[in-house]
Amino acid sequence: MSTRTNGCVWLCLVLALSACGLTAGKTVQLSQLDLSKMTCGLERPGADLNVKQKPLSIAGQVFETGVGTYADSLMHVELNKGTKRFSAMVGVDDAAGAGGSVCFKVYGDGKLLFDSGLMKGGQKAKPVKVKTTGMNMLLLVVTDMGDDNKADYADWAQAQFEVSGQNPAAIDEPVEARQMLTPPAGPAPKLNNPAAFGARPGNPFIYRIPATGKRPMQFEAEGLPQSLTLDASSGIITGNSPKERGEYAITFKATNSSGQDQKQFKLIVGNKLALTPTMGWNSWYILSSGVTDADMRQAADAMVASGMADYGYMYVNIDDGWSKKQGNEPYRDECGRILTNERFPDMKAMTDYIHSKGLRAGLYTSPGPLTCGKFAGSYGYEQLDVQQYAAWGFDFLKHDRCSYRGLMIDDSHYEHVKPYALMGELLQNAGRDIVYNLCQYGMDRVWEWGDQVGGQSWRTDGDLGRMFFMLSAFRAIYARDLSGADLSRFTGPGNWNDPDYILIGQVANRYVVGLGEDRQRRHHNARDLMFDLTGIVSNDVFENGKGPSLTANQTYQYMSMWSLLSAPLILSLDMTRLDDFTLNVLCNAEVIAINQDYAGKQGTIVKQTGDYIVIAKPMSDGSTAVGVFSTSYGTETVEASWKELGIKGKRMVRDLWRQRDLGVENGSFKTTVPRHGVTMVRLTEVER
Repeated sequence: MSTRTNGCVWLCLVLALSACGLTAGKTVQLSQLDLSKMTCGLERPGADLNVKQKPLSIAGQVFETGVGTYADSLMHVELNKGTKRFSAMVGVDDAAGAGGSVCFKVYGDGKLLFDSGLMKGGQKAKPVKVKTTGMNMLLLVVTDMGDDNKADYADWAQAQFEVSGQNPAAIDEPVEARQMLTPPAGPAPKLNNPAAFGARPGNPFIYRIPATGKRPMQFEAEGLPQSLTLDASSGIITGNSPKERGEYAITFKATNSSGQDQKQFKLIVGNKLALTPTMGWNSWYILSSGVTDADMRQAADAMVASGMADYGYMYVNIDDGWSKKQGNEPYRDECGRILTNERFPDMKAMTDYIHSKGLRAGLYTSPGPLTCGKFAGSYGYEQLDVQQYAAWGFDFLKHDRCSYRGLMIDDSHYEHVKPYALMGELLQNAGRDIVYNLCQYGMDRVWEWGDQVGGQSWRTDGDLGRMFFMLSAFRAIYARDLSGADLSRFTGPGNWNDPDYILIGQVANRYVVGLGEDRQRRHHNARDLMFDLTGIVSNDVFENGKGPSLTANQTYQYMSMWSLLSAPLILSLDMTRLDDFTLNVLCNAEVIAINQDYAGKQGTIVKQTGDYIVIAKPMSDGSTAVGVFSTSYGTETVEASWKELGIKGKRMVRDLWRQRDLGVENGSFKTTVPRHGVTMVRLTEVER
């Protein structure tokens, strides 16, 4: 074969390989990949520019190529074993000024290859050089360090791949299998009530005994006070709580064709309500201010039909949007009583319907003249409104700061407390047990005085809907003063720190899904929570109407953390679209029991690294609940010692999600946790 022929053959081969992206020794820039696959906080990634569409610059050094992003940021790159190495210079972009605090990580096939550690604005760029020969997948991660810094501009400068085979390609995050960890409930009765329940003397009372098992089922309540009546077939207790204060010991029994179960229940009549964290549903994140009477009835129906009520979920709460909108006068009748809008024609009939299911109804208002959604609030009419809420039959009130901030004379403690103390006093004398939730976003360290003004729970910070992105919510809960002894000492029966609702399952706002493309794009780029005619819209929760992008593992983390924190288990999801996986997460009796433990201790961090967190919660029976949370994108093997957990002796280790014993350990236990996963166990002392 002639030299010319050989050259032609070689040229044809090179051209063919090039057409397939298989040329040897090629360099591919990260900025050449499909950057729409990169998550980028509340911004959009920049190709050879920072997120502000300015040149990439780290500590004064300007880079011509690379990708600018905003923490939290994640990009999956498929390598197909065709890339030899990845390199970059990383750091906080100078656009952050004195702000910015991030961490860059690179994972290859689940193994950590590079960790920059904490990087701040003004710090010189760090080099990244990792070998990737034979690897299939590369993960480029930027985390925000959980410090609520608003200028986390992060640059992958001079980022490139040295390619020896097929070109790398950015891909969507692989879908994680939705493994169901909770075993199904058996046919025999299983009572799931907490050990104690609070009520005020002589007030109307309703309680649905939570029990799983095959129906029909017969219920008994030995020791039930004479002022209360049990419907034996439904398990619903109604009537009035005893007028005499004290503790009433009751034994619940449930029987069906497969067996019987019994459990103790203590009704404590006094001043305190919500002796264990409240459990239920709120309309906000799914319906915003478009909620209707029909929505509330549907939610009540679904709470029973889905089996959620059998695990203790009982509150069905309306959020903003039930009173009359600003401009739709009159807001009140001639006697000053607040008027509902056309979507709520008969509040009493609605609460009666909810009560007929053995559930309780909740309502929302503001101490200001208007709610956050610009509906009529309670300012100046508090006493009349409480009388109306009680007459309607409501059992829960969320009091949201909203327009009250415009009435504050100054930022003093007195001004923060005043409207909440007023409402708290009125509720305590309403003639009805109305659980009081203070929603003022942790202002003035509300956990220090919420109980003193009659509150049973209080929001500790802003809406999770503003920040829900990957694990931002998970990390920020602890970064914003919910960790350690700072807030845990303010938790106990009737006193609960509330980090906001559980946002799992279908939570896309129905009124955002129908937005036009231009409005969706405008909201997608919003840096702050926005209000619109349809209500609240946040990119993090409602991006394109899909809801938060939680993996299955992160969903288990969410429920585990709220249980260990003794946080109210109030959900905000579409009750008409409950799926089996979501119910599997929400309806695990052993996990819920950690949350509902009567001791009311809040779990605290006992061990923490950049890749995992260990939280321990002392239980009333002397056992300890432990959660091991992975914050990394790889598999973590974690060992927790008895010394770290504050316990001694031999302990039976029980996997709470899988509801099975793992064996007896002495001194420590070890677990392997998947990417962004959780191991949740209960450590019970074994008799010596």
